Amino acid sequence: MTSASTADGAHSNTDPRQPIVAGWREWVSLPDADVPWLKAKLDTGARTSSVHAFDLTELERDGQAWVRFSLHPWQRSTDDAVVVECPIHDRRSVRSSSGHTEERLVVLMDLTLVGRRITCEMTLSRRDEMGFRMLIGREALRQGFLVDPARSYLGGRPKRGTRRKNRGRPAGSGT
Repeated sequence: MTSASTADGAHSNTDPRQPIVAGWREWVSLPDADVPWLKAKLDTGARTSSVHAFDLTELERDGQAWVRFSLHPWQRSTDDAVVVECPIHDRRSVRSSSGHTEERLVVLMDLTLVGRRITCEMTLSRRDEMGFRMLIGREALRQGFLVDPARSYLGGRPKRGTRRKNRGRPAGSGT
């Protein structure tokens, strides 16, 4: 496997023919949305990926349907909301793990997972009460990832202060 470590300890693997091993949860980035860190659960039981999105507003741009939405990158926190605009790729009925079906907007988003940048279909959903603000499904994982359910954060982690902020604690707090 062709892979090299980056300055933050993450692995870089740009050869799409080589599978990358990822843990059941990973820190990812959304480079086009300027979100450097977002904790995600890798879920081979889910077909499509999903991201926490709220304040959805549909609009038209050059005759094409777009959506503007906000997302909170930090778990259990409303800090640092990011506004994103994307073309609407599709609308789908999605059945949640509880069996509830709802129609969701689908957008194409780039994300970086364990050093590899991929484009994936992402449904927009309220995930406030979920354990992770992003779920990466098997359609995205088919782009060259193997999931090791016994491991976590194989792509590296943000600095400790950033991780503390993700848990809703001040970066300098000792608690």
